[in-house]
Amino acid sequence: QLQLVESGGGLVQAGGSLRLSCAALGRTLSSDDRGWFRQAPGKEREFVTGIKRSGGRTDYADSVKGRFTISRDNAKNTVYLQMNSLKPEDTAVYYCAARTGFSTMVARTRGNYEYWGQGTQVTVSS
Repeated sequence: QLQLVESGGGLVQAGGSLRLSCAALGRTLSSDDRGWFRQAPGKEREFVTGIKRSGGRTDYADSVKGRFTISRDNAKNTVYLQMNSLKPEDTAVYYCAARTGFSTMVARTRGNYEYWGQGTQVTVSS
């Protein structure tokens, strides 16, 4: 079965940067669309960004556009989330997700993703 393993979370001051990784086991990286979601305490899990299996199309939530960058490395079977200019409101558990279904646009809803990682905590201090 496909397994997703996130890493790279931690504590950072506002304005700092973190780079999250999502390693996919059991499938090649390019065979699945990938998405990043986050969930803060007391809030719903929300879409952050996504990337098509080809890597040619990406999408970002308005709240992170211009600050976050999603990318993929087929050789390492890994998707990355580069987070810059972090804000306290970015504090959340970040989840990597994968889907095998086809869609032209990046999926923004949780129900469209079949596989989920365990999550990694990102904490941004003021």
